Amino acid sequence: MSLPDRRRVLALILALPLAGCGFSPVYAPGAPAGALVGRIEADAPNTRDSFIFVTEFETRMGRPEAPAYRLSYQIAIQRYDLAVTTQGAILRYNLTGQITWALTDIGTGATLTGGTVSSFTGSAATTSTVAAQTADDNARRRLMQILATQIATKITATAGDWGAA
Repeated sequence: MSLPDRRRVLALILALPLAGCGFSPVYAPGAPAGALVGRIEADAPNTRDSFIFVTEFETRMGRPEAPAYRLSYQIAIQRYDLAVTTQGAILRYNLTGQITWALTDIGTGATLTGGTVSSFTGSAATTSTVAAQTADDNARRRLMQILATQIATKITATAGDWGAA
């Protein structure tokens, strides 16, 4: 058996369990999540964190062109100092973030799905003001990326349950 034939056989063997469980791609033609691309408009951002969140969400779900759904959200972020020297200097900290969100139908005002997502990210603190601000900005950006991905994943994974069309 030649090498390409072995690869084909291995691919078929690996695909069998997926075929048996009803797996189908989220964005396949006719799939409910495919109808969501460019159809969800997030509330207008009013803070730097919310601006980053909306940007990251739109990166995953598409910029709204003909919105049929509205994403409302509330962001809460807390900072926890992790490593503190005996002199009181902070060497490392964690940012924990939580977003409570809801997806509503713009036409009817009905809430279709929602929930709360949370995660954390860490950063090293430095004595330089510019470096400390840059590290904090980077940690906040990473946190918003994680939370936007979680919400986009939940929306696309459950689109068939709440009737995305």
